[in-house]
Amino acid sequence: MKCKSLILSVLSFILFGLSTQLLHGQDKAVQLFAHRGGAHEQDENTLSAFKASYEKGLRGFETDVRITKDGVYVISHDPSLERTNGSKGIVEQLTAAELRKVKTKKGNQFLFLDDLLEYLSDKPSIYVEFEMKTRPEDYPQEKLEPYCDQLYKKIMAKKPADALYVLTAFDKRPLKYLKSRYPEVELLYITSSSLSVEVIKETQELGIKRVGCRLGGTSRDLVRAAQKEGLIVSCWPGLSVDDFLLGVSLGCDYLCSDVPVEVFTWMKNKMPWVTIK
Repeated sequence: MKCKSLILSVLSFILFGLSTQLLHGQDKAVQLFAHRGGAHEQDENTLSAFKASYEKGLRGFETDVRITKDGVYVISHDPSLERTNGSKGIVEQLTAAELRKVKTKKGNQFLFLDDLLEYLSDKPSIYVEFEMKTRPEDYPQEKLEPYCDQLYKKIMAKKPADALYVLTAFDKRPLKYLKSRYPEVELLYITSSSLSVEVIKETQELGIKRVGCRLGGTSRDLVRAAQKEGLIVSCWPGLSVDDFLLGVSLGCDYLCSDVPVEVFTWMKNKMPWVTIK
């Protein structure tokens, strides 16, 4: 009971602080986006996940892109099919035809990039992150460069006119390559660490303006410092409404969530003065 009371007290303090701050700043807006289409609410990275989240009001999404053995772009976070599909095999070692026969544990079809892009093509004012899953052992430089070229051209060809499509990666190689080839491309550098002076410097050295870092350990002062340097700050993971509230209190521009529908609904009902983009 003591632990529960402490949690409620902390949450009340956060809400009081946010309310005091945001009631005086009605233009506060945060981009909420659904991690893998809503990883803890939906069947992650399936077309049904993106459809369900969109129909519930979400306008921001994140997904993961790989290529098959025969060069077809598919949506999959893991290289292995075991966790999500209960099957043996590595995505990059299978053909498109083989993956078309694969279903998730919940019975959904394996998702291909073209199908996702087609679904999103008529959705106005959306934000989508396409994470490039380019481990060096799977994507040596001679494979990486055509992967980047074709992926960029594919997503831009189907992008709604007013949408914001961003290519992201932990791997700096595709970010550097795309920046050199397509100066206008929107890129985001993801790091598994919290925001720090070193992460800000790394992002600036890449010549890009977006950084995605861990929510835990990130401070408000560092978020402000990054923004002062012209960076746009995104934080993850978002496992709960509390995580989202923490991100808002830190002043983050973009917040990733595995429970985006829950967050969206809670914010709409409890904190309507915060605009969720």
